[in-house]
Amino acid sequence: MDIILVPGFWLDASSWAEVTPPLIEAGHKVYPLTLPGLESADASRTGIGLRTHIDAVVAKIDSFDAPVVLVGHSGGGAIIHGAVDARPDRVARAVYVDSGPLGEGGVINDELPADGDAIPLPPWELFEDADLTDLTDELRAMFRARAVPQPRAVAQDKQHLRDERRYEVPATIIACEFPSSMLTEMIAGGHPFVAELGRVRDVDYVDLPTGHWPQFTKPAALGAAILAAVERTSGS
Repeated sequence: MDIILVPGFWLDASSWAEVTPPLIEAGHKVYPLTLPGLESADASRTGIGLRTHIDAVVAKIDSFDAPVVLVGHSGGGAIIHGAVDARPDRVARAVYVDSGPLGEGGVINDELPADGDAIPLPPWELFEDADLTDLTDELRAMFRARAVPQPRAVAQDKQHLRDERRYEVPATIIACEFPSSMLTEMIAGGHPFVAELGRVRDVDYVDLPTGHWPQFTKPAALGAAILAAVERTSGS
């Protein structure tokens, strides 16, 4: 299958490099994206918002004849959900890596400290301990060296959705920081944070205990988890 990989904040297509080998070896084609404004530290981020990123994913979907699998990490989960809403008949499965579908009117994160039109990668002290699990000093240095400032509006714009057929698209949640049992308990309890996820008709949960960046801390395990989701979709 054709697999479109959408990185989370501060990351470009190369962040998936250690995750894709098992997908490629299994015969699937992978398309990691670098979203607008993330091309380099010097790229312009003016006028780039959440819809800009969703439209970039939709354009990639439209370049294929058959339905695709979308994979979104962190803030990329909100982006792929917007693309699912835009093309519900063109997405075979949505895979959310330590993320989930963002509902109507929600924002990805409007509390991150911005510098003009950009949000630089914050100091590690601003993250929760659970975010940083398994992220060694070496990995932190690597991440910070490659991090690209995130366009501010992508984090702060409200999500707007219009097609309820999005709930018919199968989803896989790869739970890292918190166990999937916590998510299912929150859904059962009617927690607003998971209200959109709770409306998706067909959801698989996979536990991959680590921090918020499994593409760095457990790339092989993440690749295997994505491959399992893809093959469940393709019937392999």
